[in-house]
Formats: sequence, structure tokens, C-alpha cells
Amino acid sequence: MNYDQALDAAINRLHEEGRYRTFIDIERRKGQFPHAVWKKPDGTEQDITVWCGNDYLGMGQHPVVLTAMTEALEATGAGSGGTRNISGTTVYHKRLEAELADLHGKDAALVFTSAYIANDATLSTLPKLFPGLITYSDELNHASMIEGIRRNGGAKRIFKHNDLADLRAKLEADDPAAPKLIAFESVYSMDGDFGPIEEIVALAEEFGALTYLDEVHAVGMYGPRGGGVSEKLGIAHRVDIINGTLGKAYGVMGGYIAASARMCDAVRSYAPGFIFTTSIPPAVAAGAAASVRHLKTDQGLRDLHQERAKVLKLRLKGLGLPIIDHGSHIVPVIVGDPVHTKKISDMLLSEFGIYVQPINFPTVPRGTERLRFTPSPVHDPKSVDALVHAMDALWSHCALNRAELSA
Repeated sequence: MNYDQALDAAINRLHEEGRYRTFIDIERRKGQFPHAVWKKPDGTEQDITVWCGNDYLGMGQHPVVLTAMTEALEATGAGSGGTRNISGTTVYHKRLEAELADLHGKDAALVFTSAYIANDATLSTLPKLFPGLITYSDELNHASMIEGIRRNGGAKRIFKHNDLADLRAKLEADDPAAPKLIAFESVYSMDGDFGPIEEIVALAEEFGALTYLDEVHAVGMYGPRGGGVSEKLGIAHRVDIINGTLGKAYGVMGGYIAASARMCDAVRSYAPGFIFTTSIPPAVAAGAAASVRHLKTDQGLRDLHQERAKVLKLRLKGLGLPIIDHGSHIVPVIVGDPVHTKKISDMLLSEFGIYVQPINFPTVPRGTERLRFTPSPVHDPKSVDALVHAMDALWSHCALNRAELSA
């Protein structure tokens, strides 16, 4: 085989479909987020505003977080020095897990290098703990959940998105005595819709199933202490395993599960994705713990976040743009074609200094390509005005003129 030729063909297919992804070299500036600098390929720089970041609350710039990280860095140095089982467990990791367990009202928590790894490692390990496990997975679950379920070697059932009747039918069709797990999300990040948590938990209790809830796009932002939608609904105690991230609303890096002490101990002891991975640096753990702790009491920041999202959605709707609004903080604008989506993204960046990446297949279904805006408390009214005016100009002159966009 000509390996280089095969690689070229694979990359060219993405170019032809308009799905080739390019990295934009940006430099975040301390204390100035969401404003940053775009380092252009020609060596020049341009000031930009980031509208597609997942640092939803701006905590990556918060003094509480930066101070905690600086102090831990000065005290411990850079890396953790190993896996958790060898030398990578420090007082900072234990404090972070205690904060997370408290956040969700669970006995314990287990920190991973990312929420992706937490999902993959946990879901791929559970059949080792519960032989014969059947996993019921929402069809729009995140890729990390899909991968973990795919690799776990157990039986799986994919139910239609948020379809309780379909889930019930699949539960009823299986052996009542078989161990079962229902895996789903609280906020689905591409459309911004909510999972029917209460109803799914009730079904799980009826059929004797465990529940696995991904709260990645909700922790920090929903609930009276930022425990996610399950906390907001007052039912976190009825969810068996909660997955969350430290890299979005908490502004740092890492992922975790929160569950019973027995569950966390078993996953810790059996999951290769935990056992054989160097732990996050102590400074990162310290920053994450400080962020979690702070957001347990900063309801004002959560309220401002929701207000910014609501205002942006109302203003984009006022322009007649095809946005999806399920009431969450995520603001998707459907373009419906990968080439056109990329073109609008490029023009927003080059002409208006607005950075938003196109979202294409396989992240979303073909024909639903979109721009996904993520307003935050640090996107001030002036930034919102600039975005709305830019979208108005582009949609009026370009988005409705497919020929011009394709030129």
C-alpha cells in the first residue's frame, strides 16, 4: 500500500465535503477574556472576541482560581509525578474529590484527566463489575459515552433521543433479572436541549436499573450550588453515577464521576483509563477545587450567564435567524451546509474579529451544520451588539445568497 497516498485521499475527502477542520491559533490574555489575539499564519495579529469557548462562566480567568493554582505551583512544582496508584495522589487531588462529592451529595468522587476519559473508562469498565450488564444509551449521547459503551463488550440498546416510550419498550423486552444501566445527558451540547432526568430515573427505579448521567454541560451552571440539572430538580441523590467536567464551567481541566464510595472504589480498581494514566497536576487540581468551591455560592454569576444567553437568543431571533432554543445557555444557529457554515465562520473572523468554529458532521447530522455560540457573563453588552450586527450583515448579504457564499 502507498500509505502517503491513502492519507492524502482521506484528508482530501474532508476537503471535498467541506468538513476539513482548521486550528485557529489564538492567545487568551489574562484578565481580558473573552477577548483574545488571533495569531495569523502570515505572522500578523488581530484582536478577536471568542464566542465558541466552553469556559462558560469565565472561571479560567477568575482570581480565586489563578491564586489557588499559583500557590499550588509554587508549593509543589509542575507535574504530579505519576499515576494515582504510584505517586500521583496528592492532598490537592483528595481535596478536589471531596469538593466534588459534596457538590453532588455523594459519598465519593473520582477525578480523571478529562470528562471524555471519565466516561470512556467508567462505561467500558462497568460490565466487568456487573456481568451480563445491558446498557441503554440515548442515541445523541456524547462520543465518549458511545465509545465507552461500544468497548465494554456487554449488550447495548440505543433508544431514540429523549424518547421515554422507546426506552420503556426496550427495558420491557429484556430479561427482568439482567443488570441494567441507563446512560444519558442532562444538557445535550449541540441543540442545548434537556434530558428528561426525572422520568428516566423513575423508569430506572421501576426496572431495577442503574443510572449514569452526564452533567458536563450543566455543572457549575445549574442548581443552587452548581451541581447541575439533577441538583436543580432535587433528584441528584437518585442518580447512581454523575459525570462532570472541570474544563468547561469550572475553567480548568479534568473530568470526574461522583457516586457511592463502593462504586468509585470499584471503578478506581478496575478501569485501565484510570489506573494507567498520569494524574492531573496538583496546580490544576487546586484551581479546579477552588473553582468548584467558589461556584457553590456564586449564584449571581449563574444568573448573569442565563441572562446573557437569553438576551442573545432574543436578539438573534429578532433578526429572523434559525436558532434552536430549548431554554439552555447554548445558542445554535443552523446553516445547514458545511461549506457555507465554514464560509460564514471565516468571514466573521476576518471581517468582524468574531471567532466561532463551524460545527459539522459527525458532531451533528448532515444538513444541520451550525454555528454554536456560547455566551458567558464576561461577554458584555458591547460584545453582544458586535456579534448581532455582524450576523445581521452576513446573513443579509451572504447567508441567503448561496452562490455568493460558494464563490
